[in-house]
Parts: sequence; structure tokens; C-alpha cells
Amino acid sequence: MKVAEMFTTNANPSQLLRNDELDFFGLTHPGKKRTENEDHFLACTVHPQVIVHATSLPNVDQLPLRGAVLASIVLVADGVGGNAEGGKASRIASETIMRYVDSSLRSYHESGKNEDVFLESLRSAVSEAHHAVRAEAKQRGDKRPMATTLTLGIVVWPWLYVVQLGDSRAYYYWEGTLTQVTRDQTVAQELVDQGVMPRERLVSSPYRHVLSRAVGGDAEEAVPEVTRMRIDRFGSVLLLCSDGLTKHVTDDEIGKTIAATARSEDICKTLLDTALDRGGLDNITVVVARRRVVTPVAGTASALG
Repeated sequence: MKVAEMFTTNANPSQLLRNDELDFFGLTHPGKKRTENEDHFLACTVHPQVIVHATSLPNVDQLPLRGAVLASIVLVADGVGGNAEGGKASRIASETIMRYVDSSLRSYHESGKNEDVFLESLRSAVSEAHHAVRAEAKQRGDKRPMATTLTLGIVVWPWLYVVQLGDSRAYYYWEGTLTQVTRDQTVAQELVDQGVMPRERLVSSPYRHVLSRAVGGDAEEAVPEVTRMRIDRFGSVLLLCSDGLTKHVTDDEIGKTIAATARSEDICKTLLDTALDRGGLDNITVVVARRRVVTPVAGTASALG
């Protein structure tokens, strides 16, 4: 699997994340025009954990039973079709992906952080989700396609891996700069990339929201794009969203909202309110993961930036 690299690779070591450094929030809304919400999202962290089944110790709950964060996961899936089938496709894809995340992360850590094995596990997870959605569509015998976008971010500190199919987006923000990590996999964007259509016509193109890749649908296989970047900076923000947000809110406005807002919850709610105020033509989903600016623990190295 080819991996696109963003920014300069930094070889300096980075400490594991502390539990109190992370600020997650996500929300989804059907919008003002749709009766069904076809979007699904997830934000979670993965930890080593000790489960005590029996003990004579009096205060076992005060022991350090949960370890530092091994990985953080954020996901947005936007179902295609404008009906309940799209919502089912995004749900099936999300659930299938999460069933494989454990094995993906396990392979990454147990193989001594062998990235090739990890990337192959991610590819297999996407392929399994793709075939699960297609199998559901075939079983239902509905001629309408079942498909969904998928934007999956996995942070295995200090690296962020973004797996992308469709036009839901991932953004990275730090110190006033917002970067779109993903590339919209739409017919219009493909025409621009091929030099067939000028970039300035992209916003008005009728093919702007016609997907060229998705999970499910008519294609036999799903081939995701994977991007890797290093993000271990205090104040870093990762934002994932469905196109229900970006239809109404510009990148500049997203960046300014993040810059002016301290909490992930408030970022999500402000952006949602803006999209709704401007029409809310589609389902709207926003997920934000922010690394708080905290005082490093004595004796540990500070983060980059």
C-alpha cells in the first residue's frame, strides 16, 4: 500500500501521551433537509488494562489499572443514497473496521512497530468493510447501491495514519495553519488532478460530490489512500467531518474557529451551528481530537513545537 507522507519526518523521540492531554468530542446532525441521518462517527482511545477478578487488597480501584494511551482512533463515515440504506452502509463499514482495529494495532506493536504489517492490516480492514457492505446489499436484493465514505484516523504516537475513501475529510491544525490531510475522491477532483478541468471550476462542478471511490457500491475492490504524518505538538488539533459541513463552511472558517476555541466540544458545536444557519442541506458530522497544552511531567522531554 502506497503511503503519502506529509511534512518532514522528525527522527527525535516522543513520549507517550498522558491521559489528561486528550480532548475528544464528536456530534452528528441530520441537517435541515434530510429525514434520515446516514452519517456515523467514532472517537476512542486504546489502553493496556489490568482487569482484577479477585483480590484481598482493600483499595484495588486506586491502583494504576489502566496504562497510557497506546492509540487514538477517530472515524467518520457518510452513507451514500439519501435514504436509510446509506445509513446502514456507514454503520456496517464502521463496525467492521473497528472489529479489525484490534488486530491491526496488535500486529503493529507485536511486530516491533513493523509499519508494513500494520498497513497491510489496515488494507485488509477496509477490504473486509467493503465486502461486508456489498454482501448486505446483495442479500437485500435492492438495485440501489449501498455505499459509504470512510475517513479513519489512527494515532500511534507520534504518527497519524489517515485511511481515506470518498469525500469526508480530515484536517490537521497547529499554530494557525489548517492542512487538509485527505484528498477528496470525487469525479470532479479526479478531473482536476488529471488536468482535464481547471481547479477554479471545482467548486461549481456538478461532479463535485460524485464519488470516484467508496466502501461498497459497484467496484469489486476498495483501494484506500493512506497518509502518514507526525503530529506530536502541544495544541495540535485533528478534525474529521462529512461533506455536510464543508458544503457550507470554508477551510478558512474552520481554521479560525479552531484558533478561537479552546475546547473540542465548542469547536464541534460552533461549526455545526454555522452549517445549519447556512441551510444544513445534508447530514453534518464533526469529530475533533485535540492535544491540550499541559505542563510536561518533571524529568520527561517536552513535545515538538
